[in-house]
Amino acid sequence: METEEQLLQRIRQGECGAQRRLYERFSGYLMAVCLRYLSDREATEDVLQDCFVKILTSIGRFEYRGEGSLKAWVTRVAANESLNYLRQHERIELVEEIPDEMEEEEPDVGNVPLELLQRMIEELPVGYRAVFNLYVFEQMSHKQIAKVLGIKESTSASQYFRAKKLLARRIRNYRNQQSK
Repeated sequence: METEEQLLQRIRQGECGAQRRLYERFSGYLMAVCLRYLSDREATEDVLQDCFVKILTSIGRFEYRGEGSLKAWVTRVAANESLNYLRQHERIELVEEIPDEMEEEEPDVGNVPLELLQRMIEELPVGYRAVFNLYVFEQMSHKQIAKVLGIKESTSASQYFRAKKLLARRIRNYRNQQSK
């Protein structure tokens, strides 16, 4: 399998098939990234297509920084395109206050099927889901999330806390049903 650097060079040289290999290499992964933000499969497919248009038209400006940097960049493009779609098509409801409740112990997700866990995340309210994904999967700080979403840092922390709490409740319910 060719390295990211080799693939990037071949795309920039206009090699026939290199763009197709980029798509084949990352489309499944980027579809999963988009699905973390968007609950509508059809919208996700549209956003994925927009991602590749943006990736392929911007790849000349991409600065390669070692193996993994191309994947990180295309992931960021997918997350940003998903957030842009949410801003344009869905109302992202955010709560401005920080909950004063103490965090409960996190439930064990070891026996929860990955598909079910992904579905639980997809079913979170849009604002919770956006912040949760940016914090957990994109590893952004609340300060960075606040800047990306145009919200207060405390709002980001609040949305993350609420998302975590809701997911924990759903996981506990699932585990309780399984133990019966």
